[in-house]
Amino acid sequence: MPSHRPLRVAEAIREVVSQAILFEMADPRVNAVTVIRAEVTADLKSATVWVSVMGTETEQKLSLRGLQHASGFLQSRVAARLQTRSTPTLTFKLDDSVKKSIAISRLIDEAIASDRKTAPTPAAGDEAGDAAPENP
Repeated sequence: MPSHRPLRVAEAIREVVSQAILFEMADPRVNAVTVIRAEVTADLKSATVWVSVMGTETEQKLSLRGLQHASGFLQSRVAARLQTRSTPTLTFKLDDSVKKSIAISRLIDEAIASDRKTAPTPAAGDEAGDAAPENP
């Protein structure tokens, strides 16, 4: 039976890192960062934290650099929460799924708007229910 411990540890890491970024970090480079998920190796030695950063590509790289710089601080917060013999080493990776979903949503909205513009308008007497059914 597979152990659920890595999943529980990953969820705890996600919560702790998210809270620490939001309320405890004062680094101006780390701005508009959302922790999406965390993955822990089976031996619990290292963890990858996937983050989403809203902004330009330069701002994203700057935020990732700030997170890597603060990884020791964030790891100490994780250690206090987990209270295990060893704490996973944190690495951060950019997750652009949120940006992609916003772009797709925008494309869908544009397609709907263009469909409404090109759709024929009903004639004056052809309201819903007023039109006579066609005979085959």
